[in-house]
Amino acid sequence: MVAAIVVAALIWGVRETPNTVKCESIRYTIEDLDERQYVTESELNGLLEKEGQYPVGKALRNISLQGIERTIRAHDLVRTTECYLTPRREVRVRLTQRVPLLRVVTASDTYLIDENRQVMPAKAVVKDSVLVVRGAVGVQIASGALSDFAEWLQTNKYWRERVRYVYVQSPQLIYLYLRGGLPRVVLGNMQGYERKLAKLRMFLDEGTEAMAGKKYTELDVRFRGQVVGR
Repeated sequence: MVAAIVVAALIWGVRETPNTVKCESIRYTIEDLDERQYVTESELNGLLEKEGQYPVGKALRNISLQGIERTIRAHDLVRTTECYLTPRREVRVRLTQRVPLLRVVTASDTYLIDENRQVMPAKAVVKDSVLVVRGAVGVQIASGALSDFAEWLQTNKYWRERVRYVYVQSPQLIYLYLRGGLPRVVLGNMQGYERKLAKLRMFLDEGTEAMAGKKYTELDVRFRGQVVGR
């Protein structure tokens, strides 16, 4: 590293030494910026300054790229970070942001689960439209079966457009609340939800959704081969 700085010093000016060659700028590239922006450059600069890792004006030999990466990666909404130094004395940082998968709302807390099944804070900057889960929701089921369901829902246009939110009374008694005046659905547990909802879709297609909304307040799909209307 010292040898590289000496060579850089010879290129940039014969009077410069490894002790005087300083970083002139820092540039951030947020890979998924077109889709979302949770993190700003000013916020990242402030974070680096607070931790003593801000590189601009600092001698190159005193800059810790690992320290910069570690500091930025500790941000609640950052997923990955890569940091390197260019011959123009510029520190460049590439980062990706965490992507929410579902929002959990309990009696005492609100948080998000990201695509890596990790808890992330429900900050105001996170405005993605994701599946909402309410009730007695533990982190284990939220990051497990309910995250699997939310991921599946993203690929299923029919149910994505109809499911408004999920209510968990217990792991064995889970309800789906639907849009468009449709009855609530008693899903039971999360096992075999694809089969249960395929059966329910057949029922709605045969009896028409409008008719179901007028006749029933609840549709129970817990029983194999049956949809029980109440």
